[in-house]
Amino acid sequence: MNKYLLSLFLLLGVLAPIQSILADDDDDDEYEEISRINDELSTKVGIVTAKATAGTISQTVTVYGSVTQAPENSHEIYARFPGIIKSVNVAIGDTVKKGDRIATIESNESLKSYPIHAPASGVIVQRHANPGEPTQQRRLLTITNLDTVWIEFRIYPEKQAKVSAGQPVSITINDKTIRSDVAHLIPAEDKPYVLARVKLDNDELRLSLGLLAKGKIHTNEFDVSLVVTKDAVQELGERLGVFVKEGEAYEFAPLVLGKSDDNFIEVVSGLEHGAEYVSENSYLIKADILKSEAEDDD
Repeated sequence: MNKYLLSLFLLLGVLAPIQSILADDDDDDEYEEISRINDELSTKVGIVTAKATAGTISQTVTVYGSVTQAPENSHEIYARFPGIIKSVNVAIGDTVKKGDRIATIESNESLKSYPIHAPASGVIVQRHANPGEPTQQRRLLTITNLDTVWIEFRIYPEKQAKVSAGQPVSITINDKTIRSDVAHLIPAEDKPYVLARVKLDNDELRLSLGLLAKGKIHTNEFDVSLVVTKDAVQELGERLGVFVKEGEAYEFAPLVLGKSDDNFIEVVSGLEHGAEYVSENSYLIKADILKSEAEDDD
């Protein structure tokens, strides 16, 4: 069910079986926030629980870049001796193997023809040669091998202290996730950033040059004694916490929180190991409690 539709149902009172109890504590005049929801209804509206356990906090830096060509895999073809181009055996887009004859040149000095062979396997991406033309000193052909490509991520000064070679990185390109490591950092000429370069085997990925990439470089990792999902944490009464399930009751537990990553947050205190807490759609319970408080105020 759509998240916003659920919220609307809740505010309109459609989820009538949900009852909130605000129990007055005579000792300190604080309120205990509890919502009661039967299990059948909680399942129906998408309330999901999980057990609080130990976990790992993986901190990341988000960076952006693009797919670039491996310099060592681009080959520019020139004539060894000036002459006239007798024949060209390839067109743009053709795939060649190392050693294939790709052109024939007639030397101006000896008037003898000599072949030009492909120095490496790859694809013909540029052709500036046609039969009958003089070779001069110009590039005739360019062969590129895309079996290996690089991702170059821009690392701006505020993030440079956190990033170093060897760190794992998760790369997202066109909804595809690829995992690798930062090979090295290099300066970018006349730019206010350095480049974190990641080498990828492109045999199966078939990535095109210029594709935009998003990276999450893993900068730190901590094993902690207790974590909850970040989506579980709600603010109630200017306190952060989660809703703990006891039977069919959901009680707000204020927490002292520590380190966090994209998915989890460390619990320093306020929750017991193994406690069952609402990990998804906790906003529904918060909305129900706030609705009940507003009704009591009226």
